[in-house]
Amino acid sequence: MNTFMAKASDIERKWYVIDAEGAPLGRLATEVANILRGKNKAIYTPHVDCGDYVIIINAEKVAVTGKKLDQKTYFHHSDYVGGVKMTTLRQMLEKHPERVVEHAVRGMIPHGALGDQVYKKLHVYVGPDHKQAAQKPEVLELKY
Repeated sequence: MNTFMAKASDIERKWYVIDAEGAPLGRLATEVANILRGKNKAIYTPHVDCGDYVIIINAEKVAVTGKKLDQKTYFHHSDYVGGVKMTTLRQMLEKHPERVVEHAVRGMIPHGALGDQVYKKLHVYVGPDHKQAAQKPEVLELKY
């Protein structure tokens, strides 16, 4: 028996639209990360980008449980002394809700060249409209 290894030429990519309204953030991110990696396909190969394109709409309506709105913080540094910037989830959802979903999905895919390639197939939008209508994406209902 031989182990099947997918090549880039073997992969057929689809476009999916996922509505994030009322979806728990972490569960949404894991499902999206699996679709982006291609783990939902029979031809999944760990070192090849086998995944599909994902469009997430209504990113501002994602749900979180517990006290995460005030206790979860996002951290970045300006590389200057004392340049630490902390932002809570509540502030991020008000200013840049798409970044919340992008950050959650980014943390669940590989960090490196393959992860960068996978991450480029994610498109997140605030509101119900998106720019990829020409690709004729399929609506994907996720079970949470």
